[in-house]
Amino acid sequence: MSTTAEHHEHGLSDSGYVKIALILAAITALEVSTYYVDFGPLFMPALIVMMIVKFVMVVSYFMHLKFDNKLFSFLFYVGLGLALFVYFAALATFKFFIA
Repeated sequence: MSTTAEHHEHGLSDSGYVKIALILAAITALEVSTYYVDFGPLFMPALIVMMIVKFVMVVSYFMHLKFDNKLFSFLFYVGLGLALFVYFAALATFKFFIA
């Protein structure tokens, strides 16, 4: 089976992967811009939202979980939830949320 047939089997063509990669690059550019532009109190929520969007896109398309059994997606999203919980717990430990 050729690689082109495998991509079309999952419903995403090569141009689709390029579009996803460009979207991910744009989100990464926005994340880097948070270092140079003062977002004020929206700094952390903006970074977290962009991180979640990138995670979902990479897991869904590049790891083909969008086209696999939903159990695999569930396991990845539970892992994301646990990672966010640990991250927020660490930030709370260092009193990051107290202004």
